[in-house]
Amino acid sequence: MEWIWTGVGILIGLPLVVTILLLILFNHLRVHYVQFIERGFLETPLFITPRGQPRPEAEDVRFATTDGLKLAGCYFKTTAPRKGVVLFALEFGSNRWSCFDYCGHLIEAGYDVFSFEPRSLGESDREPGLTAMHWSMDRDIADARAALTYLRSRPDADARGIGWFGISKGAGAGILTANGEPGIRCAVTDGMFSARGTLVPYMRHWITIFNKSYFIQGLLPSWYYWLLAGVAIRRMGRERKVKFPDLEPSLRRFRRPLLMIHGLRDNYIRHDMASRLFAKASEPKELWLIPGANHNQGLHVAGDEYRRRVVEFFDKHLRQSP
Repeated sequence: MEWIWTGVGILIGLPLVVTILLLILFNHLRVHYVQFIERGFLETPLFITPRGQPRPEAEDVRFATTDGLKLAGCYFKTTAPRKGVVLFALEFGSNRWSCFDYCGHLIEAGYDVFSFEPRSLGESDREPGLTAMHWSMDRDIADARAALTYLRSRPDADARGIGWFGISKGAGAGILTANGEPGIRCAVTDGMFSARGTLVPYMRHWITIFNKSYFIQGLLPSWYYWLLAGVAIRRMGRERKVKFPDLEPSLRRFRRPLLMIHGLRDNYIRHDMASRLFAKASEPKELWLIPGANHNQGLHVAGDEYRRRVVEFFDKHLRQSP
């Protein structure tokens, strides 16, 4: 009987010892490694960001957020019989007029297009103390909801809702905003990324630089890095008095037509990151990986095919009924 109790003790004690070791290691990494995660999180990548010029055919509009800021937007009306309304959400560092390069063909095809500059960017009001970042924040959700409220308030509002067309940060903002917003009927995203989903693969690389222990490098599973990234992101949010919401749960709950576009040569948000993110999305969904395209460069590489696919998607999922 003694060997049985010894075996039971090992079975009970071993998981407990492993758990304690993992907790000790987690605390060690939190104290000594999280600072490097934060440094990488705060660095702004060098992207080629388009900036358009004002166009006379567009309405230059201002609308209010719930906390009293005025945001700058522009509204293009189609001259064709209207099929629907598309909200174009900008990539970080771009301006509202850049929407025309992406959406000129949509306007010609029969869609009204609206775009806006989030707070602390472009001609929109600045929030005191807020530093604009390329990661999606709670402020981006608030601004997107204000934009949707403005669209619903227009005399020419489409009561059925709108289609979302977002680039990079603007893509994630749309999926995050869609929770509780049934008016977003479908979405096209290009270069979409999540905070933790982007950080974790880089963390695996960084830890080989800052910690030479192959035991630690090989021991830690992905979920462990996931928890550690969450600690770093929440701490940075507290310091900046913002929240960086996780995209993945919102993507699972989206359950509306989704066309996710990504560049196969994207060397910042690698295509394997995009594929893992796509796997978390609910049906109906479609992933288009564009050969030769870097981050947010799909339009420039694929050109006419890009425009055709976007129009066909909105014609299928947003178009006004005859």
